[in-house]
Amino acid sequence: MTISNNRIKRTAVIGAGSWGTALAKLLADKGEEVVLWGHNPAGMDALRRDGENRKYLPGASLPENLLPVDNLDCVAECQCVVMVVPSHGFREVFAGLVPHLQPGTALVSAVKGIEIGSRQTMNQVMREELSRAGVTGSMFTGVLSGPSFADEVAQEQPTAITIGFEDLEVAKIVQHLFSTPFFRVYTSSDIIGLEISAAMKNVIAIAAGISDGLGYGLNTRAALITRGLAEITRFGVALGANPHTFSGLGGMGDLVLTCTGGLSRNRTVGLKLGKGQSLQDILDEMTMVAEGVKTTKSCYNLAAETGVEMPILEQAYQILYEDKECRGAVQELFQRSLKEELVDS
Repeated sequence: MTISNNRIKRTAVIGAGSWGTALAKLLADKGEEVVLWGHNPAGMDALRRDGENRKYLPGASLPENLLPVDNLDCVAECQCVVMVVPSHGFREVFAGLVPHLQPGTALVSAVKGIEIGSRQTMNQVMREELSRAGVTGSMFTGVLSGPSFADEVAQEQPTAITIGFEDLEVAKIVQHLFSTPFFRVYTSSDIIGLEISAAMKNVIAIAAGISDGLGYGLNTRAALITRGLAEITRFGVALGANPHTFSGLGGMGDLVLTCTGGLSRNRTVGLKLGKGQSLQDILDEMTMVAEGVKTTKSCYNLAAETGVEMPILEQAYQILYEDKECRGAVQELFQRSLKEELVDS
C-alpha cells in the first residue's frame, strides 16, 4: 500500500487522547476509513461500546466508520499514519509499529514536543527509527501543526492549520485528506520550523500563564507573547528553519492561541504556578499531558548546545526545575540590559 496513486484510502491515528480522537473523528466524519489506536485495551473497548471518548473528548460522537483498536499492526493496511502520542512515549510506540508499515506510507507527527534525552524533534525520532529498521528511503515523514484545540475541532469550529513535508506533492495529498469545509489546511516544506514552533509555544504559554496567575495584566502577556515569538524565531533559524514560518499558523497563530486560550493545558500549568501551587500538585491533578513541562527541559538543553540566548525559556526552566520564585523570574526578565528590538536577543 502506497500513496503513489495520490489517494489515501485508510488512515491510522496513533494515540487516543483528545487531539488524536478529534483528528480521527474529523477524518471519519468526512467518510474516510480510520482506525484509532490506544494503548489501553479497556479504554478502547469503552470507545467501541460508548461511541464516545468520555475521558478525553466527552460529548463528541464517534461515527461508526471510526474503528478503535489496541494492536499496532492496524497500520499495515494504511497509507497514512498520524502519530499523536506524547513525546516521552513517542519513540517506543513508533518503533513498535515500524515493522508493520508498508513502503510509501505518509507518517505525520501531530505531537508538539521534543524528546528529552535525545533532544530530537518527533520527525527526527521517526527518521532515526526508520533508519534503524533500514526503511528510511521508502517512507515520507511530516508534521501537522497550527492553532487547534481538540474540543473546537470536534465541534467543527472553523480552524486553519499547516501540514509540512519536504516533498510538497506528498504534503498536498495529506492536505486534501484532512481538508473539510471547517478545517482548512495549508502546506509547507519547513518541517523543523513547524516543530520548533509547536514545541516552544508551549513553553511561552507556561510563562504567559504564570504572568496571569501573578495578577499581571494584558500588557505583560502581550510582551511575553511578542518577545516569545522573537525567541522562538531566533532558535528555529539557528536550527535551519525558514524565518517566515514563525509568522504563520504554526508560529504566531499557535503561540497566540496557546498563550491566551482557556483550553490551553500549558497556560493552565503556568496559571496555577503563578498562584502558588506546586508543579507536582498541578501535574497530579491533570488527566492529560502538558507537553511544555518536559519540552522546557529539552529545549533548554538544546538551546545551550546551539548557543542561542533564550531568556524566557531560561526563566521558565528555573521555575519548573530549580524552584525559582515566579514573581522574581518575571521581574528579572524585565530588568535585563536594554536592547534594540529588531537586532537584539
